Formats: sequence, structure tokens, C-alpha cells
Amino acid sequence: MNTRLCELLGIEYPIIQGGMAWVATAELAAAVSNGGGLGLIAAGGAPADVVREQIRKCREMTDKPFGVNVMLMSPTAEEVMQVVIEEKPAVVATGAGNPGKYISALKEAGIKILPVVASVAMAKKMEKDGADAVIAEGTEAGGHIGEITTMCLIPQIVDAVSIPVVAAGGIADARGAVAAFALGADGIQVGTRFICSEECIAHENYKNAVLKAKDRDAVVTGRTTGAPVRALKNKLTREYERLEKAGAPFEEIEALGVGGLRRAFQEGDIQMGSLMAGQSAAMVNKIEPCADIIRSYFENTEDIISGIEKKLKK
Repeated sequence: MNTRLCELLGIEYPIIQGGMAWVATAELAAAVSNGGGLGLIAAGGAPADVVREQIRKCREMTDKPFGVNVMLMSPTAEEVMQVVIEEKPAVVATGAGNPGKYISALKEAGIKILPVVASVAMAKKMEKDGADAVIAEGTEAGGHIGEITTMCLIPQIVDAVSIPVVAAGGIADARGAVAAFALGADGIQVGTRFICSEECIAHENYKNAVLKAKDRDAVVTGRTTGAPVRALKNKLTREYERLEKAGAPFEEIEALGVGGLRRAFQEGDIQMGSLMAGQSAAMVNKIEPCADIIRSYFENTEDIISGIEKKLKK
């Protein structure tokens, strides 16, 4: 399947692995790239030297294009971006902010820029500033989220910009991929599904929590703070909800989540760890190699389209 995204990034399948903090390590990024997609290393809040190590490790594991996701709200973002410019991965994806001040330097280094956006206005701004494509993420996604659903966000952004649009949020299988392309996307970004890949080094408890998730288990906390996050409900999310309902100070609510993702990813704490995952978690039911997961998004698309055509004829 060849789209503008494949041509832009030099990949076989139009699929990008989500830049999930802690989860998206060199191991996962390399496996996705080797499987024909674009793997991303998540910088998260890591120090710049750690990001450099991850980039070099990934380069040892794959000769395919891969990228780095830079969280612009991180206190280390400036240093991380400098490392990225020096190390020159194929792609930089950005989240939680405007990467405008870095775009010129990234382009000079030959790096493609794919900002994550959650609104039409931001997508248009990123195109104007020189982004090569945008990742339009609907509220169904895991982690930090916007407010507009994927179904409504993608066609509006596709109509508003001329650069490739990557659909993200709630895309769990080939049916979701077909829907994203029907909405006008040039590719898809997938996060939650890759948590349950063989190459992902997340704790087994974290993976099992995703496998056991039901349709209403991916909840949102932090709306009152202006930084909503979607994760699987547990003791931590219930405590968030309690503090928010009680009108607790911002600092107290924020302090509750410090180290939460690390506790889930490294320690396997499924009660007080932040089990970030999207609403698609309920559709993930097995652990597979990344290459198999990637193929599963595209190998049955013709049958799905034929099924749609049959229904329309009726």
C-alpha cells in the first residue's frame, strides 16, 4: 500500500508507531521500522544524553528510517532537540506545544517534521511553518489528548491542509485503518496496539492490563487542570477523580501523577501506575511481533472494502 506518507518517509506501510513516553524505546521503534512502518523513540522527559543513547541503539538495530517524538512541554526539550539535530534521525514528531522555532534547524539537518495536532487551526499553522505532514490525533487516543474525536477531526484537517495527514486515536485494526483512509488520511498512527507487541519492553502487568481492558476502562483525568490524560482506570485514576471533584489545588493533583508512568512501565504497578492507553485497548486481545501487527492493519483491507460495497448495493 503506497501513499504520500510512504513516499515522504521511505516506508513500506503507511503506519507510524505512537511516541509513547517510556513505552516507545529503541527496541520498539526498531521493530516497527524493520516491519515496514515508522518507529518512534519517545523522548518524554528523559535527559538529552539518554535520548542520544536511544537513537544510537536504534540505529544499531535497524537500517530503516525511524524517528524521535519530542514532548515540547518537557524541561529537557531544548537539549533533546539539539541532540536530535546532531544525530539526524529521519523524522521528528512533536507533541504538547508548537515546534515552530525548531523547524528551520530540523530542515537544515534533513529531518522531516511531523507535529501532533488536535485542531484545524494548529494543523494550518504547522503547514504554514513548514511541517512535512501532521499527525491529527483524536480524543480516543491514550496519554495527553485533545477534545475532538478522530471521526470528526480527520476530514476537517484533510480539507484544511495540503500536506499529508496521519490519523491517530482509536485505530485498533484494519477496519479502523480503512475508515481513516476513507476520511482522507494518508496514513495512520498506532500506539496502544504496539504496547502488546513482543518487542515492547513494558512490564508484563502493563501489557496484561491492556489485554484485559473493557470498552469503558480507558478514562480521562486532569480535565480540570487543562492537561487531560487518558489511561486505564485503577486506584490512581480514582484518586485523581476524587481530588478533582474536591477542588484540590493544581499542585496537589499534578504531584499525584509524578512517576506514575514509570511505575506502570518498569515496576508493573497496575494500581498506582499510570496505565496510559487509548479507547482501542478493549480491542487488543493478543501479543504479537510488530511485523505481524503492522501487516494485520493492511492485509484484509480489500475484504473490508468489498463488504462495504456489498452492504451499499443492498
